Amino acid sequence: MFAIPSTKIFRYRCLLLAATMLALFCSMTPARTQTSYQPTPENLAARRWFQDAKFGLFIHWGVYSVLGEGEWVMNNKKIPVSEYEKLPPQFNPTAFNAAEWVALAKAAGMKYITITSKHHDGFAMFDSKITDWDIVDRTPYKKDVLKMLADECRKQDVKLFFYHSQLDWRHPDYYPRGGTGLASGRPDSGEWYRYLDFMDGQLKELLTNYGEIGGIWFDGMWDKKEADWRLARTYKLIHDLQPQALVGSNHHLAPFPGEDFQMFEKDLPGQKTTGFNEEQEIGDLPLETCETMNISWGYNKNDKNFISTRALIQYLARAAGNNANFLLNVGPMPNGEIQPEFVERLREMGKWLEKYGEAIYATRGGPITPRPWGVTTRKGNKIYLHILDWPDETLALPRLPQKIKNALFLKDGSPAETFEHESGLLLRIPPQMVDEYDTIVELELVE
Repeated sequence: MFAIPSTKIFRYRCLLLAATMLALFCSMTPARTQTSYQPTPENLAARRWFQDAKFGLFIHWGVYSVLGEGEWVMNNKKIPVSEYEKLPPQFNPTAFNAAEWVALAKAAGMKYITITSKHHDGFAMFDSKITDWDIVDRTPYKKDVLKMLADECRKQDVKLFFYHSQLDWRHPDYYPRGGTGLASGRPDSGEWYRYLDFMDGQLKELLTNYGEIGGIWFDGMWDKKEADWRLARTYKLIHDLQPQALVGSNHHLAPFPGEDFQMFEKDLPGQKTTGFNEEQEIGDLPLETCETMNISWGYNKNDKNFISTRALIQYLARAAGNNANFLLNVGPMPNGEIQPEFVERLREMGKWLEKYGEAIYATRGGPITPRPWGVTTRKGNKIYLHILDWPDETLALPRLPQKIKNALFLKDGSPAETFEHESGLLLRIPPQMVDEYDTIVELELVE
């Protein structure tokens, strides 16, 4: 043993305290400690593809559709597990047709599909071997809908992503409980890391049994924001099994290391209108915004608040102008059909994209920042003005980075009149050129 001088004791204690505080901080925020993630070339290429794709179909489907009251019905109606387990025997989607679903997405102009592999009720919509709480073991349908959908997506050249809930209202090891699903009747006990092992096990099944996938769309971490979610380990599992797969999480925070894209729920990037995303800031990853066609994500037989095709097309344009993809949701019925109101709107959007898709696909947002009148998108030396809400015949624009070589209305290819002035540019919009959805002007710049 040896004695430490008093000044050194003080310094030693300070260093020990600092080390203790750092360790405590790291244990509270484990996901932030992963700083070594380097995306592979395949992953970077997938990110570029994702940014070019611009439009995807979100599908919320599960045994909750039997009740027709949305995907949160177990929590909202305080249904205990013992009662909720009576739903799968009633779920028999004999009208499900994977080819029709994928063809509908393609007809809508969508490039990818994101479907719920497991929602907050914990029910797996695939043939899981580590639990029988799944569509094959618990329903009279007995078929793996994700397998059928994955095979069909490959046939029709549509990428498939899996939504996967980190939150689980049924699993006994999801403990300590979070802020939701508290009336499920589970015992007040459980082993948290055993639950995470279970979650990783199901993810491994999804990443090894369904071919190459586009990525994993996580949701539910917000239920236990301060928990050790072991993100570094889970994200590494995904990237090791499928390096190209994109990882994103709907945690309403800034991106964590290991994530490849960032999503915004019912909001355009940077806007904070939902009340649950005050801490969310825009990172430097590819962006996506998701929205419903009525109010509900899952099938709700009483929700008739359908958004118009015009509003959906304008949201698609605004998303592109904010440099983001648009993931538009449907909640199929319990028989496996997509309700006609959704089908109608998707087909109408597809027809619009057949004509105007060049102003959406493979573009990036800008160079003019989003304005109340609309947005701009850009591709190479072309800028597309998306004029969504402007009543006058003249629109004032800021100065552009280069001179304009040519200007035309995409509606019919007729020339558009522009006038330079000391502070920017004036664009004339004749009444006959106004489009009910989106008046698009293509500006070709001098290279």
